Amino acid sequence: MSNRPRRKIFRKLFVLLLVVAGGWFGWYKFLRAEPEPKWADEAERFKYGSIGAEFSRGMPYWIWVVLPRVFPDLLPGPGGYKSFGLVWEEGKEMPVGFTKQVIGFPRVANNCAICHVGTWRSKDEEVSHVVVAAPANTVNVQAMLRFLTKASEDSRFNSSVLLTEIEREAKLSFADKMLYRFVLIPLTRSALQRQDKQFVWMNRPHWPDWGQGRDDPMNLTKYFMTSQPVDDTVGQADFPSNWNLQARKGTNDLLNWCGETPAVRSVLIDSALGLGAAPDKTSKLTYPLDLLDWKLERRAWFLKRMEDLDNFLSALPPPKYPFAVDADLAAKGKPVYDHYCAECHDVGAARTCKVIPIAEIGTDTNRMATWSQAAADQANAAVKKLGIIRPNLIQNNGYASAPLDGLWMRAPYLHNGSVPTLRDLLEPVEKRPTIFYRGYDVYDPTNVGFIGSGPAAERAGWRLDVTIRGNGNQGHVYGTDLTEAEKQALLEYLKTL
Repeated sequence: MSNRPRRKIFRKLFVLLLVVAGGWFGWYKFLRAEPEPKWADEAERFKYGSIGAEFSRGMPYWIWVVLPRVFPDLLPGPGGYKSFGLVWEEGKEMPVGFTKQVIGFPRVANNCAICHVGTWRSKDEEVSHVVVAAPANTVNVQAMLRFLTKASEDSRFNSSVLLTEIEREAKLSFADKMLYRFVLIPLTRSALQRQDKQFVWMNRPHWPDWGQGRDDPMNLTKYFMTSQPVDDTVGQADFPSNWNLQARKGTNDLLNWCGETPAVRSVLIDSALGLGAAPDKTSKLTYPLDLLDWKLERRAWFLKRMEDLDNFLSALPPPKYPFAVDADLAAKGKPVYDHYCAECHDVGAARTCKVIPIAEIGTDTNRMATWSQAAADQANAAVKKLGIIRPNLIQNNGYASAPLDGLWMRAPYLHNGSVPTLRDLLEPVEKRPTIFYRGYDVYDPTNVGFIGSGPAAERAGWRLDVTIRGNGNQGHVYGTDLTEAEKQALLEYLKTL
């Protein structure tokens, strides 16, 4: 054999080796998935475990770490990510509701706990108690989203600035430096700017803010999962509790504030999709990288994860009231509850987990108006296209009643969190507070709710004004005509639920 054919063979082999090495490098640095750690229990997994959002929505870990240091002026206050009211347990690397998983490189994403782990204290100097599946009463998700997009639009969001800060924290290899400089930092900036366009609807001038412990759930669903045009609706709503979900599984029971969802598993699936879980490689809900053509087979993993979540949350008991209860007074309150409340709030009762018509309940209509049957139909079609079968979303004209388990930890009250305490809820509308501060987690056992006024509450909380659209505190006047003695007895009984 002459030298020329040999050279051709060697060149082909060399090119083949380069292709194989390049493919392996690409897989290793971008697609290699390392298993999650072994969680101590399902509660720990709920707080920090993946729901499958890292692939499509995961931010490179080191970029996530340094953003508060590079952009402290864009934060709502001191403390880095804690300034958003995030729950951060001592000794933990990540805040509650944040996941860290290696898929090629370490990525940070969110899970359900970002909205469903709350805290309480008995006094200001006490370390907060963490309650799994409680409403995330201190967390300001909207402020965090705005921080990320404002940072991406800032000239400081560039490879030189971010890498300089990253290298103060970590010793990156040459290859990783190059990946961050030329790939990960530019792509992350583009992804955040693209996300900003998806949130234009909530950033309109003079638009109501969500504040701590709330979001605009059905508008989020509508604008991310359907092609419905942006409209003029606002729908601020409290993060709900999601413990004891077995109590929400009765015949024809409806979930979400307006009963849009007829099954627990559907709520979990749709919430996970909204956070970026990508169970199918052709999901239009995810970033373009998700459209690449290889067999990721995430659907089976996703459905099993939703099953595990369902099982855990269905069996998780509500938190016990942590303060003293006057048993004799609570016993006097039970017949008052049975007369005024049980029909709509006892598990299995005729009107529990059913929609109470708006003409009867009389609460702020804005949250209800955000959703339509057309949006429901499009969202159902989008989920079906992912190969996921679940009961369909619907549209209703009222608000769904719910069991009152763990009611003490679900303050503030009404669907939009516009009434700070249960004692206030038993007052006529004209006597309810018109301004208070949400997000301060020191508890008021006398009035049953979180303290919403005073210097400490103003420092830690977010100002809610009931005259702003979507924040109305009217309606649900049941029990407002009770005597003072009956109200006190009822409050004491409600602490025991």
